[in-house]
Amino acid sequence: MSDTHLTTCHNPDTRALLLSALAAVFWGTNFEATRVVLTEMPPWTAAALRFAMAAGAALLWLWLTRGLDPGVLRRNAVAFVTLGLIGVTGFNAALFLGMETSSPVVAALIMGTSPLTTSLLDALINRRRPAGTALIGMGISLMGVALTVGALSGARFASGDLLIAGGSLAWALYSIGCRRWVAGAAPLETTVWTMIFGAAALILIAFAAESPLRLMAGASPVFWLASLHMALIGSVLAFVFWQIGIARRGPAATSVLFNLVPVSALAVAAGFGRTPGWSQVLGVAVAIFGVWLASRPKRERPAPELTTRSA
Repeated sequence: MSDTHLTTCHNPDTRALLLSALAAVFWGTNFEATRVVLTEMPPWTAAALRFAMAAGAALLWLWLTRGLDPGVLRRNAVAFVTLGLIGVTGFNAALFLGMETSSPVVAALIMGTSPLTTSLLDALINRRRPAGTALIGMGISLMGVALTVGALSGARFASGDLLIAGGSLAWALYSIGCRRWVAGAAPLETTVWTMIFGAAALILIAFAAESPLRLMAGASPVFWLASLHMALIGSVLAFVFWQIGIARRGPAATSVLFNLVPVSALAVAAGFGRTPGWSQVLGVAVAIFGVWLASRPKRERPAPELTTRSA
């Protein structure tokens, strides 16, 4: 193995890039797992179970690897609660409720527009004008979403599609907030505490709206397997890997990798025998192109060289 390859593999930014990409792939598998889970369980119970297991596993991971630092929690308590309600409770409420009427591929594609939402919100918060390419890319991506849903042939957006769009907005706020509001916390610590507060809210809502213990008692092994996958791989690992990307590369650069979410969801759907139509494949490609166009880094113009006369 060459020295160059070794240097690249040990480059923290490269490692953060790879982990963020893997997180997006894991999230792409969640949409099909959510579809499976919702065939047996109502949405609040399904979401609460997922994050109750995820929060417990993440807390154990933190305790074994870093230990629990009360100072981190005390210093960021308000931020952790707020981000947990936005990025865990709000996002998953939108996802599980929306998936009752939306399809895994469409839901993943709508979530795939999160990079654009993140970039535009970041520009709004920092009071700067969004780049023209970002606005053009947003328009192209929305055309891709419409093509995937079938809106161009007369179909209408389902109510679940609109809920998932709200979840995309919640995720954008979570990505920005983790960078701006959290101070002196490791990615794993941010993941654990936001998961715990978000899961607590989901559990309270589930007990108020449904009967989770009675419902889970009759669940099948397939339900538990899909729930464990979402909790451990599609939540804990994905959240930690994503936090590493945000910490090293920033929310805007990391959010570009959300392009892999609909690609992963499309591949998983095909693996389950639900081959997407040509319009869905084309819509995903168009939407990803729009996100890429809007998110590619700007090229800085080189400074003009000083001539003898100007010198």
